[in-house]
Amino acid sequence: MPTTSLKLPEDVKQLAASAATQQGVTPHAFMVEAIRAAALAARQRANFVSAAAASRVEAMESGKGYAASEVHDYLSSRVQGKAAAKPKAKTWRA
Repeated sequence: MPTTSLKLPEDVKQLAASAATQQGVTPHAFMVEAIRAAALAARQRANFVSAAAASRVEAMESGKGYAASEVHDYLSSRVQGKAAAKPKAKTWRA
């Protein structure tokens, strides 16, 4: 495994060391996992933003969408274990 040097401010180094001790791992293992988690979260957010942008393009091209109140009612019913008809997409363009 290649070595990477990382210069940390003293307060960050102490926070990492304290958290590592609490978790029963080395400061190195703690930092590796923290970087991994941050990188995966960044990738997940980028994928989410990409999917949202594609959905917006699709909605703009189709001119169809769902009424928020109908979606909220549907989800509320489903969470309560009740049967509910799925909302239908409607044309929102004139």
